Amino acid sequence: MAPSSVVVTIDKSTNISLKEVNNDPETSLFLEKHKTTSTKQFSWRLLLKAQRFIMFFPYLAMGFSKTFLSVKNRIAVSDSGRDEVKYKEKIMYRFIRAFLAISIVGLVVEIIVYFQNWDLKFIPNEAMGFLHYSFMGWVSFRADYLAPFVTKLSEFCVLLFMIQSIDRFILGIGCFWIKFKGIKPVIDVDDQSYDVEDPSSFPMVLVQIPMCNEREVYQQSIASACQLDWPKDRILIQVLDDSSDELLQILIRNEVNLWKEKGVNIIYRHRFLRTGYKAGNLHSAMSCDYVNDYEFVAILDADFQPNPDFLIQTVPHFKGKPDLGLVQARWSFVNKDENLLTRLQNINLCFHFEVEQQVNGHFLNFFGFNGTAGVWRIKALEDSGGWLERTTVEDMDIAVRAHLNGWKFIYLNDVKVLCELPESYEAYKKQQHRWHSGPMQLFRLALPAILSSKISKWKKANLIFLFFLLRKLILPFYSFTLFCVILPLTMFIPEAELPIWVICYVPVTMSILNILPSPKSFPFLMPYLLFENTMSVTKFNAMVSGLFQLGSAYEWVVTKKTGRSSESDLLAFAERESKSFNEEKIQRRLSESGLEMLGKLKEQETTPVVEIEKKKNRIYRKELALAFLLLTAATRSLLSAHGIHFYFLLFQGLSFLAVGLDLIGEQVN
Repeated sequence: MAPSSVVVTIDKSTNISLKEVNNDPETSLFLEKHKTTSTKQFSWRLLLKAQRFIMFFPYLAMGFSKTFLSVKNRIAVSDSGRDEVKYKEKIMYRFIRAFLAISIVGLVVEIIVYFQNWDLKFIPNEAMGFLHYSFMGWVSFRADYLAPFVTKLSEFCVLLFMIQSIDRFILGIGCFWIKFKGIKPVIDVDDQSYDVEDPSSFPMVLVQIPMCNEREVYQQSIASACQLDWPKDRILIQVLDDSSDELLQILIRNEVNLWKEKGVNIIYRHRFLRTGYKAGNLHSAMSCDYVNDYEFVAILDADFQPNPDFLIQTVPHFKGKPDLGLVQARWSFVNKDENLLTRLQNINLCFHFEVEQQVNGHFLNFFGFNGTAGVWRIKALEDSGGWLERTTVEDMDIAVRAHLNGWKFIYLNDVKVLCELPESYEAYKKQQHRWHSGPMQLFRLALPAILSSKISKWKKANLIFLFFLLRKLILPFYSFTLFCVILPLTMFIPEAELPIWVICYVPVTMSILNILPSPKSFPFLMPYLLFENTMSVTKFNAMVSGLFQLGSAYEWVVTKKTGRSSESDLLAFAERESKSFNEEKIQRRLSESGLEMLGKLKEQETTPVVEIEKKKNRIYRKELALAFLLLTAATRSLLSAHGIHFYFLLFQGLSFLAVGLDLIGEQVN
């Protein structure tokens, strides 16, 4: 038998014996050397792994240092003196700050209890210390009095959450049905086109471009409107300029004159009394006598760039449908991939247009007018009372009043109009404030008219409970109350702890549903979920201010534009005549006062810029206070080893921190 061999004897499957033979000294020496070599190799492997682990720390430290320096630099140039307190939000900020102070005190007490290893199951007795005895009293008080109230409030918010989730799920099913059946608004077969050889067969269309101090986008918007494919004698373009900058007025007027020289039927209007914001501007334009000659009006905001066939794809839907009042097109975004903020906005708006507008348009023939990229029948506007200045959402106002008067709407998901998304959090926040305060103003004002209208009870219920209450009031209410108030509160009142499915499963499911219309955005699922909760503080404050007429409910702030152009716009602009040739024509037309203004403009353009204003980011106090509140609650959750609660609070707190330091989106001037 060979040296160091092993004999294996198997009697039964359950009886195995091993027998070692020929255990000579040479074999033992060989085994010892082999063990020594294996030990050395194992030691070297440990050293190599330790070296790699140690080398990882410099890279980690470098990454943290770069991030810290970036945050420090942005805070250093922040405009903390011009905080967002233009809106009267002091009450909410004081509430959050008081909540934060109480939470910090509670966390300190909980840390003491944790390290003292107090047994909370014992009955309080005189042998305990004062602090221990007091804490036991607090535990008894919160279990008997606070926990039931917090539990009832959380159950109410969870109920609202589930109702709103069911509404979104039903909308998703409706959208799936429309896609599955291939349902689209169609033009009547007999009237699907106009006679190109007979321009008189085309209806008269008025195109309105309202703008106010939008230097970055006026050229591309006017150019896009002037290139619309429609007979020149059947279209009139109104440039409704509410700019307060006199030099910008000259620039816009000159741009209008350039296109007028090319044969475009376009006029420039400027109001000296700029009241009523956009609604006042549109109302003033519709009061002109020549408007009576037109049948339809297309509204395009200053940053919207329709394709040349926009009118060809929208206006024919009115033929043969005398009760059709509005044809709404979809928005498409030039800068949706510019930064994280624009990507997250794109998710929300894709769901709004793909699901909400399309489903409501098909099944109800009603939805909220988006304020632009739509064509109205002028008779529908007149029958509904025209543009009113009573709210900051004049588009939703006119849509509700037209619906109450029996007019129907059509939404075209395949007709897209390019526009811009706000690239800075400052601009986005102001936009969202207006979009969420305005509907509450309108609900308060329109409720009597809804109740007394002659529409069916089903349509009244849809307007009141779904359109206004559920989607405009309940959504911001439960989002802020449940995830920013109740959840951190339950960390200090564990008797009222929220179940995991409320914190994790349902929100993630709803986020997946919201992101389905933009499948390329799936990598941003978690940032989207966290950012939506972060925006709840702004939406909740706007909703309350609009409902109770507080603070900035009637304040209108024009959303900042960057003037990004699409490829088609750049090609269109390349076809223009030379600048010198155009200026010669302008100078022949302008009066002496106009020439003086033009000289002032040229003088300003040739003056060297001494110092360029640096971009600055803001400090948002409410978001920062909520960030520290959630991080405090996360620390308390860590002491109790809550798991999902801890991670949610941690990442939600970091999300509030990033927004509070204005680290999301572009900086502002």
